[in-house]
Amino acid sequence: MKRCVVTIFLSTGLLCTWAFAQSPLDDLRKRAEAALGKRGPADDRIAAGLKEALTVSTRKAVASTGRVDGFLKNAAIKILLPEKLRSVGKGMRLVGMGQQVDALEIGMNRAAEQAAPEARQIFVNAVTKMSIADARQILSGGDTAATEYFKAKSTDELTAAFAPIVHKSMENVGVIRQYNQLMQNPMAGRLAESKDFSLDKYVVGKTMDGLFYVIGEEEKKIRKDPAAQTTALLREIFGKKQ
Repeated sequence: MKRCVVTIFLSTGLLCTWAFAQSPLDDLRKRAEAALGKRGPADDRIAAGLKEALTVSTRKAVASTGRVDGFLKNAAIKILLPEKLRSVGKGMRLVGMGQQVDALEIGMNRAAEQAAPEARQIFVNAVTKMSIADARQILSGGDTAATEYFKAKSTDELTAAFAPIVHKSMENVGVIRQYNQLMQNPMAGRLAESKDFSLDKYVVGKTMDGLFYVIGEEEKKIRKDPAAQTTALLREIFGKKQ
């Protein structure tokens, strides 16, 4: 009888010890499974999602700016007179010469609108160069982290590509002629001989500023607005960040 009691006692003790040992192991296993379940998308999915977000945002930006009034009627990106000429422009308006000023502003914006569609393929090429490391950093960045990365990587190429397009567009819509006429006005005489200003560079720069501004606004929507996450991949990458 004693031997049976001892056997039962030892068996019970071993079972308790085994159960005690299993409890933390089970707990550890459950935590690991939970962690795996909560793990975010794989690196390749993140990269693909960000590339898709940039493709969507750049496509929309080009479509909205590369049309008549895409720049001119958008107060956020409308190209105004160069800062050095704004005081001259105000003075000309006061003496009834506002039409000349308006013609120059309209012409610059028309040139930007005609040039914008040419950026589409450049944007697509730039998107494909994004690395997985870049994607990880961008995903955890600010609301326009992808746009800022994109700007840093493609500005030089865009500038080189835009320059001849903008110049030709400005010639076609008469901006060069309008600018030269404006500079012949006595009120602008002191600026006419300025060697540190290029109208071409000014319009190219403002065109790019406008495009990147619109791209940034589109990126914000994709990051924050479920309605803007128009594909399953975008919802997978950005939907979990809401």
